[in-house]
Amino acid sequence: MRVDLPSYQDWVDFRAHSHPDVIALEFSDRKKITYAELNTVVYKVTSALNQNISNKNSPIALLTSSSFEFSLFLHAIPRLGTPILPLNIRLKNDELLFQLREANVCNLIVDESCFEVARKLAESHDINIITSELLLQDNDYELPDTSEMKGDDVHSIIFTSGTTGKPKAVMLTNGNYYWSAVGSAQNLGVDNRDRWLLCMPYYHVGGLSILMRSAIYGTCAVIHEGFDQELVNSYLRNSSITLLSVVPTMLKRMLEFDDGVFPNTIRAVLVGGGPVSKMLLEKAQLRGLPVLQTYGLTEAASQISTLSHHDAIEKIGSAGKALSINTLRVEKNISEDDIGEILVKGPTVTVGYFAQSDATQKTIVDGWLHTGDIGHLDDEGYLFISDRRDDLIVTGGENVYPAEVENVLSNFANIAEAAVIGFPDDEWGQKIIAVLVLTQDKIGINATQLKNFLDKNLANYKHPRQFFISEQVLPRTISGKLQRHLVHLKFESNSSSKPIELNLF
Repeated sequence: MRVDLPSYQDWVDFRAHSHPDVIALEFSDRKKITYAELNTVVYKVTSALNQNISNKNSPIALLTSSSFEFSLFLHAIPRLGTPILPLNIRLKNDELLFQLREANVCNLIVDESCFEVARKLAESHDINIITSELLLQDNDYELPDTSEMKGDDVHSIIFTSGTTGKPKAVMLTNGNYYWSAVGSAQNLGVDNRDRWLLCMPYYHVGGLSILMRSAIYGTCAVIHEGFDQELVNSYLRNSSITLLSVVPTMLKRMLEFDDGVFPNTIRAVLVGGGPVSKMLLEKAQLRGLPVLQTYGLTEAASQISTLSHHDAIEKIGSAGKALSINTLRVEKNISEDDIGEILVKGPTVTVGYFAQSDATQKTIVDGWLHTGDIGHLDDEGYLFISDRRDDLIVTGGENVYPAEVENVLSNFANIAEAAVIGFPDDEWGQKIIAVLVLTQDKIGINATQLKNFLDKNLANYKHPRQFFISEQVLPRTISGKLQRHLVHLKFESNSSSKPIELNLF
């Protein structure tokens, strides 16, 4: 049963009256905007949009490299009762066309840096291009009669990361975001001095949800245009940041950049996007970063479970318990006693995929979202993530989870990244292959030391049987998730090569 509010006041409009002078948004160029100022600009943009869009019944896509403009449009578009479709500026023409067509988009907002991309898209897709310059002109505008938001109205359409294939268009409602903010607040608490640093892509659910939560709470979101470990470390030490969200590779780069400690003003560093090695978590804690592993999906408006401060040490390596507004269970059908597919139910779960009823019915069954991820719950209800179900390797009748092997390999000297995949084998069913990216190519890997390291840390059946070296970084989604299916495709196309050293990407 879905729990939702029938309607409530637009959160930016509400905060403009309850917290008018509080800084709502701060950017890496030190530009700041209060809630009162943000609300005024959002009203202007909404009015300009209303006069320039061609079809109010289709989603409005947004393609901009500017986090400032994105933040304004994020709050303006839904006031028309029209969903927003944030587009990844790193996608290529065909990938963008796929999303525009899949979501039946008629209007596309672009900034100057993306205008040429939009023009080429318009050659293949009938679309109304609206420039951000037009929307931000200082024209007269009329205030709407109401800023009421309906909980069941679709706020955003966000395409999944596509770790195993074609992305799907996830519909997230106003209620999804509201209840996600409630669940996160009940776990982490809310301080009126909170400053949540956003260095993840703001057009991905992990970044976008920070903007949404901050507006709902009436606190400040500090936004960087991208991730820069030097800048992030500096902000953590000098800009009164209290909350940070990163993926494991970001955390690793932050800790490798310098060896300084971090201030105790940081309340939590949420790490998601994949399992985090125990060694990395311990290194962060020793440096003063209170890391809390979190688990979430686009289909659940980001967070599903997050470790609490109280359990950060005792339950290190866990993704915590389900947020209070969600229910978790594990469907144990993967031939191991405790391991199974993770299912979640609650008010943050998507209403479905846009124009894909079959996919919706397959993924959401009796209100339970089938995540496709596998893991287990311990005796106290704490969630431990193993891997993606589709990436599971079965070798000699034993289940091997690539993330576990990758985490061990990433802790070996001179290995920057590792991808572990299964490849058909006549004797064992599948053999384990490891693709490595080295920190320093000229040093290489000492085979004897690596074998001894694996013997110490992994059961023998989990050891990779072949190792390949890549000179380029491993393919990842914009949220930092490893795309093993692309690694597998590259390997497959070079399967006749000798397993000594192979440049895959």
